[in-house]
Amino acid sequence: MTSLQAARAATHKSQNKTSLNGQAQTTGPKYALGNSVDIDDQSREESDFEEERQDVVDGVDDSVKEDMKKLEDSFRGISDRFRLVDRIGEGTFSTVYKAEDLLYDHYQNDWDMFQNDDSNSWVDPPAKRRRVEDRRGRSMPTKRSRPRYVALKKIYVTSSPVRIQNELELLHDLRGCRSVCPLITAFRHQDQVVAVLPFFPHTDFRIQYRTFMVADMRHYFRSLFTALHSVHKHDIIHRDIKPTNFLYNPDIREGVLVDFGLAEREGSEYTGTCLCVHPPHVRRSRILSSHYSSHSPASLSSGYPKNDSRPSKRANRAGTRGFRAPEVLLKCTSQTTKIDMWSAGVILLTLLGRRFPFFNSADDVDAMIEMSSIFGTRRMKIAAAMHGQIFETTIPTIGEKGYSWERLVKWASCVEELTESEKQATRLLAGLMELDPYKRLSAKEALQHEFFTDPIDHDVEWGGHPEDSAGSAEEDGGEEDNGDVDEVTMV
Repeated sequence: MTSLQAARAATHKSQNKTSLNGQAQTTGPKYALGNSVDIDDQSREESDFEEERQDVVDGVDDSVKEDMKKLEDSFRGISDRFRLVDRIGEGTFSTVYKAEDLLYDHYQNDWDMFQNDDSNSWVDPPAKRRRVEDRRGRSMPTKRSRPRYVALKKIYVTSSPVRIQNELELLHDLRGCRSVCPLITAFRHQDQVVAVLPFFPHTDFRIQYRTFMVADMRHYFRSLFTALHSVHKHDIIHRDIKPTNFLYNPDIREGVLVDFGLAEREGSEYTGTCLCVHPPHVRRSRILSSHYSSHSPASLSSGYPKNDSRPSKRANRAGTRGFRAPEVLLKCTSQTTKIDMWSAGVILLTLLGRRFPFFNSADDVDAMIEMSSIFGTRRMKIAAAMHGQIFETTIPTIGEKGYSWERLVKWASCVEELTESEKQATRLLAGLMELDPYKRLSAKEALQHEFFTDPIDHDVEWGGHPEDSAGSAEEDGGEEDNGDVDEVTMV
């Protein structure tokens, strides 16, 4: 049985020294108490805090209380440092709890950019707190502070040690990046690992997506793309971009990117070079020399082999269904940070179309069918050929050309016409949800899009009718063919 081993971040390690009698001595300047604290005011404030704590506890479900009690009983020493308040998230590989940091005032909390009530922006951290002492070095009574909350992420023992180590290392490397949730510390007891992260107050996306105006979307995605730009500069792929992993606070118009459990460094899982990294003339020669191209479609039997003896193509498919990029579904072995940009595009499509989830496929085959319903079979064949794959479907309702993004958004949101600001957002959407990852916008390019640099202020509440604007919308129709005619013709 090992005792709790906890360590704050590297910047915190040198703050406290232990004397021979075991008492903690704080290094650095000491502060004398200037003015006496009003006892009655302090008592009333402490009483208010206790009532606040009790109200939170009373609102927690009994099953959640039992779950938190199990964690406290099985993880020795955790209750000395944190008071579990509620369970705020549960996933495949971890559970997240809201907890009060009982030792908050014992450390310099330069990570605490999230609970500063006096600031309208979380960019500048609040002043660092130090223990108040008299001239003899004795601790002086201080006014009790408001409860400070953190998020405790309990990583399941089913996760491999390599995966856990990878997540903690990536979070440590991203420390200081704007709009990315920092790692405060992490500790282990036997086979249980808990990561301590800041608690960020946010609004449930299921409420936001119904009320968001285009101006709100602009603030949302500026913060998200800022986070992705920081992550991608470190050559890190998040792999699981979705609304629940970007905690957005509409009051301060900022959000933080969380959950790096599936994240990886670009190129870390090399399983061979995909055809997509080769020049177009190399891809054309490969396609022409394939068995599929050398036989006419009529001579090939429909369906697929029941017992396929060919070696399967292996590639990383990690992610959440409905948010996976086409190259992930097509088992590309040279995936890049652009898969995160596709997922961000799905979030934008969800907000513009007022439908959540927008894609609701049960497996990868259904996901490909959903994409082909939008893009059409012609563009899907081009995308598949780019990765050395063949796309075929006999579903009669799937057309060859697909639909424009404006038409799709109008259909999804049940409006007759889009506002000029919504049309501008659909132009950004087209750059994010591009089937070719090499033509898809990067996070830096997205931040330089006209949607952010030259915004159109022509917004109405959902369900309203936009004002008449100069010029009529172009007739909706199939998307124009691109310059990849040669590849799709051969396929």
